[in-house]
Amino acid sequence: MATPLNYRHLYYFWVVAKEGGIARAAERLDMAVQTVSAQVRELERSLGHTLLKPAGRGVALTEAGAAAMAQAEQIFQLGEQLPALVHEAATERSVRLAVGISDGLPKLAVPHLLRPAMESRDVRLLCHEDEIDDLLADLALHRLDVVLSDRPAPANPNLKLYSHALGDTPVAWYAPQDLLEGVPRDFPGCLAQLPVLLPTTHAALRARLDHWFERVGVRPRVVGEFEDSALLAAFGRTGAGAFPAPQWSHDELTRVHGLQWLGPCTGVAEHFHLITAERRIQHPLVQRLVAAAAAAHPPA
Repeated sequence: MATPLNYRHLYYFWVVAKEGGIARAAERLDMAVQTVSAQVRELERSLGHTLLKPAGRGVALTEAGAAAMAQAEQIFQLGEQLPALVHEAATERSVRLAVGISDGLPKLAVPHLLRPAMESRDVRLLCHEDEIDDLLADLALHRLDVVLSDRPAPANPNLKLYSHALGDTPVAWYAPQDLLEGVPRDFPGCLAQLPVLLPTTHAALRARLDHWFERVGVRPRVVGEFEDSALLAAFGRTGAGAFPAPQWSHDELTRVHGLQWLGPCTGVAEHFHLITAERRIQHPLVQRLVAAAAAAHPPA
């Protein structure tokens, strides 16, 4: 049976590595140099590898030390956040829901996806947008409660993650009225005469759109590609080009922003997934999201 890790030894090592020397770490910790040095040696003995090596007047990390330091950074950064999180949980009546949103996910669909959780009057929503790999790493470290993505979590033996289908929505094409002046409205043929905005290939939707263009025989004049779907829609609203969007956002695009619906992207849909770090979901708001998705899309 492996010897349990002594987190006090790990903490002393972490401080030494951050300070760049045992003497400076001892001063910061208000301890004797010999005591700090002994604690670090005990950690090295328990791990079976040298973590520090002399470097000038201080110390530097060995390869094993760099690996240990990466883990220690995560452990003690989370520890530093603990008092604030406990205070927040004890003093606030709201339920916190930290959601990671993949940068390839259409942002206009996010309010629809989160609506079941937002029906609670005491929810406090925290949204973080990033690349999917970074979000999944934060989810595995429990910095996020859930991740919304346009694809399920990829297989990774180092991360135990679980994907839940939230359903899908058809995609349609939209453009500002000014952009359509003098352009025949023979959809989808008109897209060959309009500037077109598309997501980049990192979005799951892009491959489906490319196949759709081939199927309907349209060669688009692509003037912009965007990793961020919200930025794509913003450029579309200002007249930069026609663009695809989930039909969940039809009313907002047509009534609020005054865009024209060009036609459906037949056979193309946006797929949505909710990714969690636990098979048995404990967070009450995440349970609500999964339950709503299951009710809307029961298994065949």
